Amino acid sequence: MDHSIRTSGPDSAQPHDGRLTSRLRARRRALAAGVAVAMALAGMFGLSVVRSAEAATVGAGGYADTLPAGRSLPAGCGSISTNPRQWVTANAPAGAVPTNDWWSSILYKRTDCSYGEPLHAHPISYDTFGTGLGFSYNTTPAISGTATGVGEYHYPYVQDILVGVAGLNSPDVKVDGWSDWTVTPYWSGGGRTMKATIGHGLPFAYFQVTGGDAQITTSGVPAVWSNSGATVGFTANGHDYVAYAPAGATWTVAGTTISSSLAGKGFFSVAVLPAGGDRAALANTYGQYAHAHVTGTRVSYSYNPAAGTLSTTYAFTTMARQGGASGTVIALYPHQWNHLTGSTPLAQTYTSARGQMKIITGTQFTTSMKYTGVLPEVPAVGDGAGADLATVTNLLNAELGNPMDNRGDDTYWTGKGLGRAARIAEIADQLNLTSVRDAALSAIRARLNDWFTASPGKTSRVFYLNPAWGTLIGYPASYGSDQELNDHHFHYGYYVAAAATLAKFDPGWAKAGQYGGMVDLLIRDANNYDRADTRFPYLRDFDIYAGHDWASGHGAFGAGNNQESSSEGMNFANALIQWGQATGNAAVRDAGVYIYTTQAAAIQEYWFDVRNQNFPAAFGHSTVGMVWGDGGAYATWFSAEPEMIQGINMLPVTGGHFYLGDDPAYVTTNYNELTRNNGGPPTVWRDIIWEFLALGDGDAALANLRANGALTPEEGESRAHTFHWIRNLAALGTVDTSITAGHPLAKVFSKNGARTYVASNITGTAITVTFSNGTVLNVPAGKTVASGAHTWSGGNAGGGTGPDPTPTPTPTPTPTPTAGPFAATRYLQAGGALPGVPGAAGNVVLTAANGNHDGTPVNAQVFTATGLTAPYNGAATAFDLLLDAGTTVANGVQARISYDLTGDGSWDRTETYRYFATDPVAGWEHYTQAAGLQSSSGTLGNLSGGRVRVEVWSAIGAGPTALGVGDRSLVRLPFG
Repeated sequence: MDHSIRTSGPDSAQPHDGRLTSRLRARRRALAAGVAVAMALAGMFGLSVVRSAEAATVGAGGYADTLPAGRSLPAGCGSISTNPRQWVTANAPAGAVPTNDWWSSILYKRTDCSYGEPLHAHPISYDTFGTGLGFSYNTTPAISGTATGVGEYHYPYVQDILVGVAGLNSPDVKVDGWSDWTVTPYWSGGGRTMKATIGHGLPFAYFQVTGGDAQITTSGVPAVWSNSGATVGFTANGHDYVAYAPAGATWTVAGTTISSSLAGKGFFSVAVLPAGGDRAALANTYGQYAHAHVTGTRVSYSYNPAAGTLSTTYAFTTMARQGGASGTVIALYPHQWNHLTGSTPLAQTYTSARGQMKIITGTQFTTSMKYTGVLPEVPAVGDGAGADLATVTNLLNAELGNPMDNRGDDTYWTGKGLGRAARIAEIADQLNLTSVRDAALSAIRARLNDWFTASPGKTSRVFYLNPAWGTLIGYPASYGSDQELNDHHFHYGYYVAAAATLAKFDPGWAKAGQYGGMVDLLIRDANNYDRADTRFPYLRDFDIYAGHDWASGHGAFGAGNNQESSSEGMNFANALIQWGQATGNAAVRDAGVYIYTTQAAAIQEYWFDVRNQNFPAAFGHSTVGMVWGDGGAYATWFSAEPEMIQGINMLPVTGGHFYLGDDPAYVTTNYNELTRNNGGPPTVWRDIIWEFLALGDGDAALANLRANGALTPEEGESRAHTFHWIRNLAALGTVDTSITAGHPLAKVFSKNGARTYVASNITGTAITVTFSNGTVLNVPAGKTVASGAHTWSGGNAGGGTGPDPTPTPTPTPTPTPTAGPFAATRYLQAGGALPGVPGAAGNVVLTAANGNHDGTPVNAQVFTATGLTAPYNGAATAFDLLLDAGTTVANGVQARISYDLTGDGSWDRTETYRYFATDPVAGWEHYTQAAGLQSSSGTLGNLSGGRVRVEVWSAIGAGPTALGVGDRSLVRLPFG
């Protein structure tokens, strides 16, 4: 939850005669628009919509179409009307206006009644004034706080230049248009006009002006390093800029003013250059695109279930205002360039609050990411029998009376209760505790039916559709979800996820003629997946280019927009996958896969910085509680407790949150920071913290839980779910991201070299799930299956209104390849041997890098096995290397594994993995293949008298690192 309502500025609720008039007008507009919305819903879902004076029905449910008595609307600052379209021009797109974006403050007008707050687009930050558009390319972070307490880093807006029109004096800024990640502010005043198109990933800003000369005012006297005809290059505030005027124009420099008549053509562009290299040559390269103005941006994505991949294309539309060029200069965030396909970045890079931005040119780029699956719940492989079954049974039976454990009646706390009940229902079903399951489902059904039903005079547990803002608001609202449109994805994600669980067992309830239409409305409000539906903005809460959600509807902070609980954002994305799968809606499922997969990559980069490359070096933290437009903070809106700062990005713990364990070694890093900053183990939210720890070290998490069984659950958790999650992960091990599945509800786990394959079939027909290494699971209707003869109920196989009670024979999965005479698991030994049996525990020293050897072995420890003969089994290399850098800061260790398949002296396959950033805490850390391939060459085949070489070295850092040998470090070869 983001309590992002702490803003400065006038109180928007102060009475004002003009405001009352606008409210009456808005009410009339709402009544008229309610008819149109109801009719649209009828067409969309094939429903018969019945309206009263204050409610519209959607199937068996409905929403209020007039504001419930005593409830609040979205509003701007001071006495400004609640109609946001007063801040757009006639050129702006029809339909709902976007909110919750990086540029929202210039439209929402929450704190500045005329302009807005800084807009952190990256690599440039902007600010709007009556005289024009300010630019800031700040490459120096401001860091506050400590490395063991609350701390923040920001790249705050520090103005380099102001771009405008001589004589411009606009009383406000409006919005002339927008696209997926650009916006066009508009100024008019003093007989002058200006519009500027700016956006994420654009080093350029594009201008159209009338009534006067283009004018650039610099911070201090600029250092002009090039002024030739229509192009002027200059340095302001230590940063290099280039302004491009049309052919025939010139630039005049006088003091801190650079101006041009633009040869009367009325357009120009300004770009910031990255540091390094030949700036004159770079200015010429950029100049090829200077007059190809970006006029639109659009994302398209494609989920391939069979391959387990998500392909995303980011396209730029340009208009050549001079010449015939197309395309532009594009700066990519780390979550994009780490998954880039088919493009080669330039040598230079930009500094940003999100880390290094790499540069390409063109009209589009594409990323390819692996989707490694979600589950309705972790499977009961460890607590399905014996004493542990008795434990979880007792814990579940204790929930019969109140599975929601009601903590509040607003949208957020209702959602938390629904999420809690859904976990209980899923676990109870696995363990055949039908009375508990049905009690939880009944609680979910009753509460959702109440919220999804509107009637005249109803003011609580009701949703209201406001057409002026294009939003569905639940009342009682909380944390600014009404007046500021905060957190809708957080709140509604719990509703949709609980609805998905209910839909599995009661598919009739989820039909459009019952309550499915209301669930779809909640989805469309928070992140509308349908571009054709203009009642709601497209993907409201999800920043397409930044790759993650924003929580604040208005974004009116000096640091830009913010998001605290990335994991609650992922709860919404997972809910879309589960609901889409349960109802057969591929569009919703695929939107969920897109948001989920993209945001998981962004979280690894910007909340966790797992590669240790994005946070400023002096920040001192391995995670943040909040991401801001201009930085990040080891903090929350509501607590300074380390458990809550870190835990808010772990909860709720569900089968959609396995991404938190994609890098098991980082789990340990994150947990170690928590205990270090806390001065010891967690004392609050211990269940959440240990559930997270279980994704990296299930045995340690289980030991903690068994020693502290009486812990107080976090408000959305239960003792039953905590025990079930930790006990079963201790049995399953860690998630294996090297393997994908041809089904969205599937996952692979690995422990001690043994894999467990899990798939969930919530349909009424048996399915076969094939994994990327060839393993096959046959999954009966309505069941969850784990390889190793585990089968559970998982939904309504028979298509009725309840679960299928008929036992289903255990399936026989295609087995994981097993070891024969060939030993696939090899142990690193002192002296360089790589045998198939472990030796005595010990360690060898990796000497300090004292430089950057990323990708190139220097002073490596080398381990070799020869004379190997075995068939290639189609799997991928795996390894687990134990490392300890002691208290040395900023060390990184790297591994390369090479295969000579025939022993002829040439390497047929070489795999170099990304380096592992060790923490400055004494104790072993696990470096595994989850770090990901940095590069590879050649292909694998059968071994025939071949050899394998493992090289391990210090890639970065000024201190030595111990590498465990004997029985401590191993590599698993994909043979045999």
